[in-house]
Amino acid sequence: EVQLVESGGGLVQPGGSLRLSCAASGFVFRFSPMTWVRQAPGKGLEWVSDISARGGSTSYADSVKGRFTISRDNTKNTLYLQMSSLSPEDTAVYYCAIGSRTGPRGQGTQVTVSS
Repeated sequence: EVQLVESGGGLVQPGGSLRLSCAASGFVFRFSPMTWVRQAPGKGLEWVSDISARGGSTSYADSVKGRFTISRDNTKNTLYLQMSSLSPEDTAVYYCAIGSRTGPRGQGTQVTVSS
């Protein structure tokens, strides 16, 4: 059974940082490109970032470029998203997904940026 478990979300002040994790199981993680997406209140799903299977290629939405860093540890079957310089516009539920934004997702982790 495929499982993706996101963690690391929480309440943070503007300008702060968080690191999200996604623990993966039930599939061959090291062969799978992975994606982070997010959904803000009342809005649709937004692609944030993706990473190739070995981690050598990454891409970012313009809205997070230069502030977020995606990475992975294939020895731990874990995907990460380091987020810095957070703003209220980053408030959303963050999901990791297998492959593209339409792939299987976890339950998500809430990130709230507020003073």
